[in-house]
Formats: sequence, structure tokens, C-alpha cells
Amino acid sequence: MSAIIKRELSSYFNSAIGFIVLAVFYFFSGVFFNFYCIYYNSSSLSAVFSNMLMIVLFLMPLVTMKSFAEEKRQKTDQALLTAPISLFEMVMGKFIGAFILYLICNAIFVVYALIIAAFATPDWAVIICTMIGMLLMGGALIAIDLFISAMTESQVIAAVLSIGAGLLIYMLDSLSSLANSDIVTNIINAISFNKNLSNFTYGILSLPNVIYFISVAALFLFFTVRVFERRRWS
Repeated sequence: MSAIIKRELSSYFNSAIGFIVLAVFYFFSGVFFNFYCIYYNSSSLSAVFSNMLMIVLFLMPLVTMKSFAEEKRQKTDQALLTAPISLFEMVMGKFIGAFILYLICNAIFVVYALIIAAFATPDWAVIICTMIGMLLMGGALIAIDLFISAMTESQVIAAVLSIGAGLLIYMLDSLSSLANSDIVTNIINAISFNKNLSNFTYGILSLPNVIYFISVAALFLFFTVRVFERRRWS
């Protein structure tokens, strides 16, 4: 698995993708930090994290679109399928590689927290909980996008479908307000990324929210493994 992780990370930084993702993430997070914290003289990073959700939804497809789609297009997936590792290890290697890049992106929030700490007393519980929530949410989103990448040979199609899935995730809260049924509204609220992330932004480390994001990630990683199991035996 470690070989796949190293291969995945090197593919990001041997091409422009890794640097573009980092640059875009750091740029928008810097803009939001300047606007909500410096301009308004606030010690809270909650608004910065909330606004970064949309950026993450658009950036993660750039990270995952080539993970399996490019392998299938170049027929190098055959080497992965016949490698002396399990399909689970193969998928987890890809997942961990993408997650490490996402982790590097989120490291900038530590810098912002230290900047605030130099001039004020930040609410460390809120900052730490929100960072945990962002990482859990990112892991779930990466797993979803990896599954989409495994379903096609085209990076473009994988990126478009992943962005579409991200937009649907982002719009779930709006859809819940349009629902005429309390049952439908409750279901939508239960699966909403925004709703499950909101507790973290208030400094609440809620076990159900943690389990939700881990479950989504595990479910879509399982689906991805199943895609390659069918491919291996077909």
C-alpha cells in the first residue's frame, strides 16, 4: 500500500495538479481569513471554514479525477489488479494519497490560528473541532469522488460528475426547505454535509457527526472495491 501512496503523491507533484490545488486552496482561504478575521477584527475562524466548504467541493474532483480514470484509460489498471496486494489496499492507497494532499491544504488553518493567537485569544476548542470536521468531511468527499473516478475512463467525465455530486451535496440544505414532508426534511438534514459539519464549527465534537462522515467514506470505499472486484472477475 505504501508504494501506491508514494506513487499517488508523486503523481500530484510531478504534474501541476498538486500545486494548483494548494495554490487555489491557500488563495481562497487567505481571502476569507483577511475578510472575516482581519478586516472585521475577529478571532473566530468559523466563517472561514464555512466558506471553504464550496471551495473544497470544487477542488477535490481535481485531485481524484485521474486516480482511477487515467489508470483505466492507459490500461495501467491491469497492473494494479494483478499486483500482490488486495483490492482494498489498492483503493486505500489511492484514498490515503489524496487525503494527505487534502491534509496539506488544511495545514494553512494552523498558520491562521497562530496568527490570531499572536494578537488575541482564539477559541481553540472551536478551531480544533472545526479542523477535525473539515478533515472528516474531506475524507467522505474524497471517497465519493474516487468511486466516481472508478466508474469511468475519462478524467473530464469523472471531474464533471464529481462536481455535480458536490453541488448536490451543497444544495441539500436548500432542498430540505422545499420539501413538504417532515420525514423528507429530516432525512435530508440527516445526510446533509453542512448540517453534520455545523456542530464542529460550534466547537462540539459530536459522535453521531463523526460516525456519519466515517460511514460515508467507508461506504463509498467499499463501493469502489466492489467496482474493481467485478472488473477483476469479468
